Amino acid sequence: MGESTVRTRVLIVGAGPVGMAAAIELGHRGIPCLLIERNDRVGYAPRAKTTNVRTREHFRRWGIADKLRAASPLGLDYPSNVVFCTRLSGHELTRIENALYCAPGRNPLYSEHSQWVPQYTVEEVMREHAQSLPGVVLRFRTELKSFSQDADGVQALAVDLESQQELRIEADYLIGADGARSLVRETIGAKLEGTYGLSRHYNVVFRAPGLAQAHKLGPAIMYWQVNGDAPSLIGPMDSGDKWFFMPTSVKEGYKLDPADVPALIRQATGIDLPYEVLSNDEWVASRFLSDSYRDQRVFLAGDACHLHPPFGGYGMNMGVADGADLGWKLAAVLQGWGGAQLLDSYEQERRPVHSMVLDEAVANHSILSHQLWEEGLDADGAEGAARRAAVGGRIQAAKMREFNTLGVMLGYRYEHSPVIVHDGTPAPGQDFVNYVPSSRPGHLAPHAWMHDGSSLYDHFGQGFTLLASKDAPSEAIDQAQRQAKATGMPLKVIQPNEAGIAELYPTRFTLIRPDQHVAWRANAWPHATHGLIEQVSGRANALVPAGVAR
Repeated sequence: MGESTVRTRVLIVGAGPVGMAAAIELGHRGIPCLLIERNDRVGYAPRAKTTNVRTREHFRRWGIADKLRAASPLGLDYPSNVVFCTRLSGHELTRIENALYCAPGRNPLYSEHSQWVPQYTVEEVMREHAQSLPGVVLRFRTELKSFSQDADGVQALAVDLESQQELRIEADYLIGADGARSLVRETIGAKLEGTYGLSRHYNVVFRAPGLAQAHKLGPAIMYWQVNGDAPSLIGPMDSGDKWFFMPTSVKEGYKLDPADVPALIRQATGIDLPYEVLSNDEWVASRFLSDSYRDQRVFLAGDACHLHPPFGGYGMNMGVADGADLGWKLAAVLQGWGGAQLLDSYEQERRPVHSMVLDEAVANHSILSHQLWEEGLDADGAEGAARRAAVGGRIQAAKMREFNTLGVMLGYRYEHSPVIVHDGTPAPGQDFVNYVPSSRPGHLAPHAWMHDGSSLYDHFGQGFTLLASKDAPSEAIDQAQRQAKATGMPLKVIQPNEAGIAELYPTRFTLIRPDQHVAWRANAWPHATHGLIEQVSGRANALVPAGVAR
């Protein structure tokens, strides 16, 4: 058996996209971290298939957006259409083109398009990158058993599941990215609050050579089959003729035997082919939010603190944003320039975003295939065509909220944060479809393409960025740099020449955080020594967080 001891700065439990995001963010900032995962690899379950615009912008920061792009199993030019039909062999009701913004090409609103790619492929790209970073250590087949914390740090006990050797881990902080059944959440006494069992579903992955050519609806990432006997979602998932199938009207107590799945797919699609079932997993849609995200040195991220129905593709993407947020804030504290309020801001900023996105996901979940069905929808002739046209119109009105959601992906902002200095301008209304860029503090910094073909985001620094107008006084810029240097806060100054950027950033000075959110803006740099920098770095109250002196 035996026992060994490991010392690290941050222990991360769970090597899914959330834990990987935190490890990558820490690794890029030179913070040693240990990531443990009880499975022997990432990417067993099919799960998410949409890596959205914002997540891919994080990938761009980390230098792996092109690598993920190259891993697209269906090809980048494969259309991200969502087709609503009575069944694959039946009638089309309507379609939503370029759903979720997967179309390649430049858009002024963002630096990276979304991508339809299996989560296990995303995880593999993240894993390879994380393992390439100095100071990042991954240990698979290693399970957390318990932990405690005191004024000096976190003490955890894990076990190597292959050798059964115990591993004692000493860390300054711990991130629980260990999913819905989080041991970390249970240990700190946090509880999920919300509603269990909104609906029951099965997620089937199967192989079906020739299925893509056996229907006349054209290529799409998802086909919503609206019929009275087997309402469901179906679509291509990976190369090698691998598809997913999800019945949407599963009654309580019903068990889908894998042996019965091929017949159900034939019934749903109306296409008789050999169907090889690769996996068949039951899952329950719920809405949960943890009552707390933190206990002193221990933080929760991803499914460990929020759960919702997967309609809209928010789950993995929101978790990656959690990991990125925690990563840069913990790095700032451990490097000595971030203060206690920076760590406090994690829950204060992320919880309202989680709540808003959970509401969106539940709203999307409220209209599924079986709820769109009505008698006569699959009838031939004028009456059937009229019914299909009417239902198609209702679908367009109802499902825009699920598939055209740039306002959710990029329009969220941090309104009540101790490390953002608001300028008194009113908050805009929340619009799930229309994203209107704004340099108002708390918002995502507006994107722009530079004249040399690069993204404005490519010019931001790894720490804070001061975006100054062309007419900003050089003395004020010098003062900002001196103040940042005196506090140890990394600051890069940029003064873009592109005229369009002045329209997006109307003040002379805009201070942008490492996560590309605006922390402050004004037409003059404040004269008070260090006041602004101390607030945005979480040191306004002069408290030094635990772990800095180590």
